[in-house]
Amino acid sequence: MLRPLQHRFKPEDHPNLLIGLGQPDDAAVYRLSDQHAIVQTVDFFTPVVDDAYAYGAIAAANALSDVYAMGGEVLFALNIAALPDDLPDEVVSDILRGGADKVAEAGGVIAGGHTIRDKEPKYGLCVTGIVDPAQAMTKGGARPGDVLALTKPLGVGVVTTAIKRDLVAPDEVDAAIASMMRLNRDAARAARRLGARGGTDITGYGLLGHALEMANSAGVCFRFYWHALPFLPGALKHGQNWVFPGGAATNEDTYKHQVQFDPALESWQRMMIFDPETSGGLLIAIAADKADALVRELQSGGDQAFVIGEVVEGNGIVVMT
Repeated sequence: MLRPLQHRFKPEDHPNLLIGLGQPDDAAVYRLSDQHAIVQTVDFFTPVVDDAYAYGAIAAANALSDVYAMGGEVLFALNIAALPDDLPDEVVSDILRGGADKVAEAGGVIAGGHTIRDKEPKYGLCVTGIVDPAQAMTKGGARPGDVLALTKPLGVGVVTTAIKRDLVAPDEVDAAIASMMRLNRDAARAARRLGARGGTDITGYGLLGHALEMANSAGVCFRFYWHALPFLPGALKHGQNWVFPGGAATNEDTYKHQVQFDPALESWQRMMIFDPETSGGLLIAIAADKADALVRELQSGGDQAFVIGEVVEGNGIVVMT
């Protein structure tokens, strides 16, 4: 999408744009000084749950996550909203309140925004953050010998599709909403303190799509272990019943040619990791001798972290049992 702009804005003419045109990442990074760079991102989407407050909080957490995926801290955000004329005022208020609460939790502030009319609600944020360029995580930072850690369970797309089909238990809904609303702030801080240089957040392209972006950018191979992958309550059950969103098939068509699966894995198991996520966790490539410390630090703080694979020489992705 950004390729046409490269002819208008040549990277060599903008040396302070550290990440953006040359190798697009989760967010743009613009250097202000040797120690400070601005992190800029924007994200919004249609409702994924019925509760207006939860929707606003999830959309905000998802947008903020791009700053955390770069190892940054949030400064401020602008609301982006497209809302129907007949949407009740209290619903609009709950959406914006959910977003504002997440920005406040991140230590930032809502500084304004823009709203238009639309037939279907859409909400999100334009987020500005800051990072030390020397500590930034990028998609291309993984190195052979690194361990791959994931900071949230998978299966959001499956569970939210099951919600639409009225197939879920209340505890499954609650677990999915809680996961989507949780910020990746502490995960990013722990990764930064422990010297991680490779990372991304898992969203619409699913685990395999976003992992491939990292592997291809770094020129390495990612090896995942199926039985080490964490899933939300109910996700595997719904996956076995083939309750997948349309985006899972799209992701499979797009990325399957670069993925080698263990023949023992069934088709529904393969599809589970093409499942599009919303406000998913960070996938972090970290030195093997720091992985246990990352897991311990996040778990001790009430967060989550799971070692799910490793970085090896080669290319593409291998999924083993």
